[in-house]
Amino acid sequence: MLRTHTCGELNKKNVGQEVALAGWVHTRRDFGGVVFIDLRDRYGLTQITCNSEKNKEAWEIASTLRSESVILVKGAVAARPKTMINKTISSGEIEIDVISIEILSTADVLPFEISNEEIANSVNENLRLEYRFLDLRRPKLQSMLKAKDDLFTLLRAYFKQHNFVEVQTPILANSSPEGARDFLIPSRLYPGMSYALPQAPQQFKQLLMVGGVDRYFQIAPCFRDEDTRNDRAYGEFYQLDMEMSFATQEDIFAIMEPVMKEIVEKLSTKKNSNLEEDGSFRKIAWREAMERYGSDKPDLRYDFEITPVSSLLENCGFEHFEETLKNNGVIHALRVPGGAVFTRKVLDELRALAEKRGFAAYATVSKEEGGPKSSLSKFISDDTFNSLFAAAKAETGDLLILVAAPWRTACLTLGALRQECAKRLNVLDASKAAWCWVVDFPFYENSEIDGSLDFGHNPFSMPQGGHEAIDTKNPLDILAYQYDLVLNGYEVSSGAVRNHDPELLRKAFMKVGYEAEEVERRFGALMKAFRYGVPPHAGNAPGVDRLLMVLNDWDSIRDLYAFPKDGQGRDVLMNSPSVIDDEQLSELGLIVISKESAQRADD
Repeated sequence: MLRTHTCGELNKKNVGQEVALAGWVHTRRDFGGVVFIDLRDRYGLTQITCNSEKNKEAWEIASTLRSESVILVKGAVAARPKTMINKTISSGEIEIDVISIEILSTADVLPFEISNEEIANSVNENLRLEYRFLDLRRPKLQSMLKAKDDLFTLLRAYFKQHNFVEVQTPILANSSPEGARDFLIPSRLYPGMSYALPQAPQQFKQLLMVGGVDRYFQIAPCFRDEDTRNDRAYGEFYQLDMEMSFATQEDIFAIMEPVMKEIVEKLSTKKNSNLEEDGSFRKIAWREAMERYGSDKPDLRYDFEITPVSSLLENCGFEHFEETLKNNGVIHALRVPGGAVFTRKVLDELRALAEKRGFAAYATVSKEEGGPKSSLSKFISDDTFNSLFAAAKAETGDLLILVAAPWRTACLTLGALRQECAKRLNVLDASKAAWCWVVDFPFYENSEIDGSLDFGHNPFSMPQGGHEAIDTKNPLDILAYQYDLVLNGYEVSSGAVRNHDPELLRKAFMKVGYEAEEVERRFGALMKAFRYGVPPHAGNAPGVDRLLMVLNDWDSIRDLYAFPKDGQGRDVLMNSPSVIDDEQLSELGLIVISKESAQRADD
């Protein structure tokens, strides 16, 4: 080994020892006859001292070093003077009196500064990603990669302890409707045909249950061609995929909740909160979550709640409210504790936010010492206002925001306002990890694109009520044995009791327009397997990248990946996607046409 110790290892117990350290020049400070170098590796920093009077050759080399050059230093560990102790680093009580310096690699002038974290954070992201190998040297990025490693280690230990078997499922798979566009891989051996990268190992893990694996898990890569967000990286992500045979929804909760609480306790500074008296996570039905919090991933760190108030305003005299109710709309009220302090400017900004979501009518009323304050006072009596306050449990100093709209629009609009008001009133408690399960999702929903019937969530979920529900119920009234795990307003896991009945699965797909033959073509392996003895099974799949992001309050999920794509889905380091040579395309039986040519062909 070139080095005897790492840069975060030495302390005053090592004083007097001769050591060898290797690493990057983090900073260099030249004081004429003395040069100080902070030497860095992923374990920490150690100060190196080069004195021209003690060792002129080493001092001359040190005087020429550029930041991020790689060096090998040999020297003696010395105690720092008390006035120069650096308490912010583990090696802050010592320094190395240099005997020799060897330059292992010289760095060019840097495209951006690495040693100053504040400056590095302000650098354009695409420049950082272009030089990702430099960006990764930053302690912040090193700690993020280590946090991910710690999480993977904990998860593997926990699931092996509970008798799960880690199994790797294929990367080259078949196209499957998982809710996003597939990445397709053209086949050289079978021209005109393609593999697909798996959006999730959904069918494979169900086939493992048929195969008798009983308890399966893996930290699985998933590939989806969907737009980026701050909590969703482009192209790929990782999930803790797990499945259990002979399991109910409650069995999944029982196996997942302890490991989630352990992750918070061991790998974050937050505290598990909003737990039930027995320590379990709250369970909230999807409709209640939407109606009460305006979201199917509610942030439970604060108590702002929505209350249906249609019955109190049926004949209130305000035309826009009454018209909405006649057209089967609803009126909901969001209680904002302490919101009466909002200025007119803030109230106008909240209304503008609501307008982006849509509503038929909108109003606010604050509960103040002198009585209700609202633009609706000329339509609505104080008695009606007091009834609203009572229904919403409003106290003096609170604000009610009233929205009249179709049910889903009213819920989502007030959900967005709920989040915005919480930010403006600074009530988000960063020390809390507030968990809940959202259950009883609708099995079907109407497509936002054309209104046609579509799956509301995972198409492989078991519909509540089984065959009878599929055969006799309005599809929009059917619920699924489906559940999301929510942490601080983010969905961090999704799962379901699986549909293991081949005929019921066929019926479920036919409801949304699939022909029986199409179901067999797309899911033939699963349908075949289910005819040969399949155990009831259930599972879920926490997104480990998003989970870490939420637990650490990190701004962007992209920094959790060693080599991420940028916000437009490009790898600016490796220059992908890139143009493929004609020879490769020909081998795959492909030709590339322009968008203009494709449009002309469509016409």
